[in-house]
Amino acid sequence: MRYIIVGGVAGGASFACRLRREDEEAEIVIYEKSGFVSYANCGLPYFLSGTIKEKQNLVLQTPVSLHKRFNLEVYVHSEVISIDPKGHTVRVKNLLDGSIKADHYDKLILSPGAEAIRLVPLSERVHELKTVEDAYRLQGFLAAYKPNNAIVVGGGFIGVETLENLVEAGLEVTLVEGKSHCLANFDADMARFVEGEMERHGVKVMTNTKVEAIEDGVNEVKVATDKGNFTTDLLVQAVGVRPASSLAKQAGLELGIRNTIKVDNHFQTSDPDIYAIGDATSLPSGIDGEPAYIALAGLANKEGRELASYLASRKEFAISGLGTSIVKVFDLAVASTGFNEEQLEAKGMDYDKIYLSPANHATYYPGASTLLMKVLFNHEGAILGAQVVGKDGVDKRIDVLSMVIKNRLGYKALKDAELAYAPPFGSAKDPINMAGFMIENILTGRVKQFFREDLPSIQTDPHNLLVDVRTKAEYDAFHIAGAINIPVNELRDRLSELPKDRHIRLLCHSAIRSYIAARILAQKGYECSHLSGGYVFY
Repeated sequence: MRYIIVGGVAGGASFACRLRREDEEAEIVIYEKSGFVSYANCGLPYFLSGTIKEKQNLVLQTPVSLHKRFNLEVYVHSEVISIDPKGHTVRVKNLLDGSIKADHYDKLILSPGAEAIRLVPLSERVHELKTVEDAYRLQGFLAAYKPNNAIVVGGGFIGVETLENLVEAGLEVTLVEGKSHCLANFDADMARFVEGEMERHGVKVMTNTKVEAIEDGVNEVKVATDKGNFTTDLLVQAVGVRPASSLAKQAGLELGIRNTIKVDNHFQTSDPDIYAIGDATSLPSGIDGEPAYIALAGLANKEGRELASYLASRKEFAISGLGTSIVKVFDLAVASTGFNEEQLEAKGMDYDKIYLSPANHATYYPGASTLLMKVLFNHEGAILGAQVVGKDGVDKRIDVLSMVIKNRLGYKALKDAELAYAPPFGSAKDPINMAGFMIENILTGRVKQFFREDLPSIQTDPHNLLVDVRTKAEYDAFHIAGAINIPVNELRDRLSELPKDRHIRLLCHSAIRSYIAARILAQKGYECSHLSGGYVFY
């Protein structure tokens, strides 16, 4: 069998190496249009600041190393420009000399990835960060021109990582984001913590800002937006990516959502001898099974591996995606999995939510820091999504939450999880356990909650009485208008101050004291609820 693979990065390289391990006799050919294969595209931003110092550290394999170890034929600077499905041939253009050749396949694997969306063409001062060549070019510009400032357009993963490393390289950076918040996989309330972290490191964050025009000059770039006009020494476009599906479309293959290459559960396209994997395709959501576009290297690698095993030995597999991801933003780790509120509302799915802000490990052990967590669930107790922001321990918690969602274990798995505990690493009641306890309390009716967005209507309804249960000193420093102060430790002795014909709305710093107060009042016959997440999230 002769396999031709279009694209030699995450999915394509993973497929080729796994296939060789499964089939020593197969002919395996990779055509990659860039100058590199199997490179660490997720590490490219860190090359700009010198965190990753050596060029060779960005490249995991080379055509020579892949040939020596796996007996693969690997051609770089080689773009497949057309497919003839009936003739089982492809036409390949050598991008160095312009020559074109034909090649024959028994099975064709499309792994072209995603292509960066450009607002304007690249130039000396206008850059993007998608390939190793992009990273070399941008780092070379920084070294040669020593720019003082930069504008990054787009606040997704690449934009956020790029702006951090430009700041580390000594530049003043402005982020221009067209949507209401950065990191579209997050909800706005959680993204605010991320934007605050950027601002603390000197980044000017401009959300809800539309780029109207870009004028590329010799000495500067002019950027016109609906919030004003700006000039910059350097512009980095990080608006997003789209599936690189034009080759498949040209070959007459069926396309799916967002112009992805449509595939079945075995990644077979509408042509029985052509398969597609990676960022050019969609895959079923691990929550509702609907097609989802999730452009992540980890999933592309898994798809390549499983497809190779299937084609070599018909080993069945099932891959779905949650979009589990994590990104470093200066001193914070920022992670998410599953659906966010915006997605759940768009799908019309029933859901509820909790906020919590526990410590990452035992507070009596030095160095504890706060985790900011949001968990989404439905009224059957299934976990639908989660977002976590913090300094340490974010990866551990998001990975557990991802596994619970993936395996449909529900909130009880969080509550009952037996997690490694020692004071430097966690707490006897881990934040994962705490999330499970909180969801159980909501679902069983032990406690009722309200949210930040409910406050305007609550404050204007005379049936409600806001009660801040923090200390007097905390109350005097800041409190919500209209709230009276009864510290939780005094609550039992001051019940006479609370009328039973009003809904008592309880407030505190992190929702721990307000929860305790709610349990006291509920057992005393009061109608009550507390502010989810407390003032931390408010």
